[in-house]
Amino acid sequence: MQKGLKALGIGLGLLLAIAHSSASMATEMAIMTGSEKGTYYQFGLNLQQLVKPKGIELNVIPSTGSIENLYAVYQRPRTQIGIVQSDVLAFVSRLQSNPTLIKIAQKTKMVFPLYNEEIHLLGKRDVTDFEQLAGKRVAVGEDGSGTYLTARLLFEVSGVKPREMVTIGTTEALSQLKAGTIDAMFYVAGFPVKLFAEGVTEKDGLALIPILSAKAAEFYPKTKIPANTYQWQKEDVNTLAVKAVLVSYNFRAADCESVGRLGQLLYENFNWLKENGHPKWKSVDLNYPLKGWEQYDCVKKYLAKKGQPTAPAQTKSTGEINPIMDAVKEMLGK
Repeated sequence: MQKGLKALGIGLGLLLAIAHSSASMATEMAIMTGSEKGTYYQFGLNLQQLVKPKGIELNVIPSTGSIENLYAVYQRPRTQIGIVQSDVLAFVSRLQSNPTLIKIAQKTKMVFPLYNEEIHLLGKRDVTDFEQLAGKRVAVGEDGSGTYLTARLLFEVSGVKPREMVTIGTTEALSQLKAGTIDAMFYVAGFPVKLFAEGVTEKDGLALIPILSAKAAEFYPKTKIPANTYQWQKEDVNTLAVKAVLVSYNFRAADCESVGRLGQLLYENFNWLKENGHPKWKSVDLNYPLKGWEQYDCVKKYLAKKGQPTAPAQTKSTGEINPIMDAVKEMLGK
């Protein structure tokens, strides 16, 4: 009897040791996303759910958005991937005066192109077009967000001059818009945006404002937010879009392998993401030829192992000091 109990104890000990060993072998990664009510964050949660059974513990980190994300992937330990707007890297690539920015632009690599992010411009119903924002108070997003950069660039290229560009987050912006202290707010995110789906009703007296500026359309592709995307939105709304991109840094060694494996899992289980994830996964084209972006060679290597096609080759809030944000402010005269 004692021998049997002893053998059972040894067996249980071995099982516990194996379980502990398997847990310790899990790959730890992090993805920089955006607001917890935004599409970036939801995409991060979908990826977290996908890769966890495959031995990858993916920490989903909320952030102020694209600019913070781009710098965090470069600078922070154990933060291997992030989601950014494609115009952020295009902007950084043109800044040749700062060695750090040059390095970031050269070493940031695409894992996969994702989806078009629609430029949501929400405002009072008496504002019926983007160009009517001249002389108005407009929320342009937090410092460090892609919304901030895109909104500022839209005003620059269109020549529209608001009375004040208010740099606050989207949740605070919606509160101020409802209170009447601002006239409109920008939010660059793939529809449907959770904040607008859950936080806006017909009685708020707000509407999506069309962006029809011909000058702005030279920089961003035209698109539409279809009628009834939000229950209070009864008609199609013309707007512009920017592509969201899943990015990494040009890591070597273990991080190279981790990102490559995650990319492979994403590609192989793409149908699962479309069926079970955020609705915007349905519009993702993983092989979209995104101009100016080069796919990470570590991802190409893992896809090639399975004989899968790779994306076509292209031509070329933590209080930390962010040189990208400083350069944005300097360029845009903040």
